[in-house]
Order: sequence, then structure tokens, then C-alpha cells
Amino acid sequence: MPFVADSVPKGELNGPGSMSGTIAPEYMRLMARPDGLPVITEWATTLYAEYNGHIRWGGLVTKVSFQGQAMRVECAGYTAYPNGMPYLGSTIISGGKRKQKWAYEGKDRNHDGYVDGSRPRRKMPPRPKDKVGRRWDAYDVVRHIWDHLQSYKGGNLGLIVDRHDSGHLLGSANGQDPWQLQWWETPDCGSTITEVMNLAKADFRERHRWDGNRERIEHFLDLGTRRLGRARKDLRFASGENIVEVATPSGQGDFYANQVYVLGKGSGSKTARARVVANDRRLRRARVITRKSTKNHRTLTSYGRTERAKHSAQLTIPSIAVRQHPNAPLGSWHLGDRILVQVDVPWVGELAIWHRITAEEIDPAAGTAVLTLTRADHYG
Repeated sequence: MPFVADSVPKGELNGPGSMSGTIAPEYMRLMARPDGLPVITEWATTLYAEYNGHIRWGGLVTKVSFQGQAMRVECAGYTAYPNGMPYLGSTIISGGKRKQKWAYEGKDRNHDGYVDGSRPRRKMPPRPKDKVGRRWDAYDVVRHIWDHLQSYKGGNLGLIVDRHDSGHLLGSANGQDPWQLQWWETPDCGSTITEVMNLAKADFRERHRWDGNRERIEHFLDLGTRRLGRARKDLRFASGENIVEVATPSGQGDFYANQVYVLGKGSGSKTARARVVANDRRLRRARVITRKSTKNHRTLTSYGRTERAKHSAQLTIPSIAVRQHPNAPLGSWHLGDRILVQVDVPWVGELAIWHRITAEEIDPAAGTAVLTLTRADHYG
């Protein structure tokens, strides 16, 4: 198929990534699959990028448009599928209280503290304490949503989700703040997955590979406990060696904040609230975020710490372009890895800052790669 990519495919951490390009000439419209649909059809066609026998990227055709005699094709990874899809499955109440049966229910109608009709009079025994129901692991919810989506006819992508647990149980241990997923509220599947992954402070990463016989492509969703990737002290990224271009580092500007207020469940003056403050000797700059899924102060504070880290005043190197080099051969890293970026920046001087790789665009033909970065300490 004469597909000409606009650029190399982009893989993302905690996102679907993207690929786009054009197909020409116009005769492509005459080509059809056995099911009668055109070969290139939105939400029906999958495209993959392969290099040296390995699948470097895979995704779904999500948009088709036309430019003269050419067809423009836009693709997103498999993890784009849950976005915008309503959850219509069974109800989940994680960490909710369950009222226990009591043999003496309704046997003190005059509320005098004694069992009605007892001779001799017997005091009412204490009511049994409510039990806290099952608390779901965050990854169990992710798997449940993917199983729900792929259970529908026409919805099975063949995506295999990691089977291990995150160790983060949703809802509070005392049953006062259950986490809920209810179909009548039509929650968005993609947003719900993002929410529980954030609660677990975890990452996801999709990947595709040939099976052992190279007859079909297998699809996987890797879940990171707690974060995917590791500190790559075995790799070196430095200006004058393998870094050929550096996106200009910058501060936060209006995005900067040293106080974060997190609003949780509740309304009016009863709204749950947490505050995170950084005493950095700068003018007070406040930011408010909402997390209506919980009223737990510890959870809200955790959200606040993560958010405040994103709005710190520290310099960030947004991206670097690297070339093939023994210090860090192309593809020797993984999304989520932490790398020490050593660069010389005008007005600032020499910097050596640990960053996480959050996206990659590898061009094997040119022997180069563009890595999108986020400061490692911005994750709170």
C-alpha cells in the first residue's frame, strides 16, 4: 500500500500515540475488503509500522479526509478506543459499607431499649457493625473496563491487559468513602481508566508484536507498578555526543503555582478540601483543581502534591533529538525510563537534569529519534 507518513510514528506513555500520512493515487477507492468496506475505513482498519522484523507502532484509523487525488489518513493507538465510550456494565462499589442482618430488627417498636414482649424483659443486644465490602485493586478496574468494552460484538480488539495488581485499593478502608462506577451515570471509559491509574500513581504502555509464527500481530497493554520504566544509568545523553538538538528550556510563567487547593466530594461548605503549599520564597500563586470522586483527605492531598509538582518553577527540557550512538543506541530505552539529560543552555549554563521519556519518534532510516521529556520530579 503506497502509504506515505507525514513523520515517524509517535509512541506515548499513558496515551495512544499517533501516526498520519497520505495514500495516492485516487484508485484506492476501488479497493475493497471481503466484508465490502473500503480497505481504509475509519474505526475498521489497523495500520502498523515495522522495522527489522519488529512492530514499532500499531493503531486504528480514526479519521479519513481527502486532498485532491490523495487520501489523508490519521491513526491513533489502541488505547484511544475507550475514550468517548460510555460504561454500561455492572455496578462497582469499592470499599462500600454492607449492612449486616440483625435478628432483632424491628423488635423494639416503642424504643425503650428492651425486646418487645420478652418475659422477663431483655435488653436489646447491640446491632452488629457494618462490614466494608470488597475493595477493588485499581488494575482490576482497568481490566474490567477493557473486558466490558471487548465483550461487545464488534468491540474486540484482541488487546491483552497485564494480570498483576497495582497494590492500590480503591475506596477507604473504613467504608466512609467508597469508589463507585455506575452505568446510569454513563461514565466515560477512557476517563475512568485515567482516573484509577492516577489514583494508583501508575502508568500504562501499549505494544504490538508478531506471534511466534509471524502469522498474526498480538496486542498488549502493560501496566506499571507503580511507574513504568527505570533509571537508565547505563545510557548517556549529552550535548556534543548524541544529543543533536535541544528544545529551548523554559520556566512555568503563568502556569507556575506554589499552592494547590483540591476540592473533593460534597457541596457548599461541606465540600471536602485539601491544600498543598510549597514555601519557596516566591509570591503566592494558587491553583484549584477538583477531584469529585473522593472525600478522603489523604487521597486529595496526594492529588495536590502531584499537581503542585507540575506547576513548580523548575526548568524543564521539553524534548531532545538524538542520533544513533554507542552511548544510547536507538531503541535501547523504553517509554517511562528516567534519563539524565546533560546539555549546555544559553543564559543558564550546563544542566544535568533527570527526565522521564513520555513519548518517542524513532526514525531508523535517518538514525535519529525525538524524545519528549518531563522532569522526573514532576510526578510528585
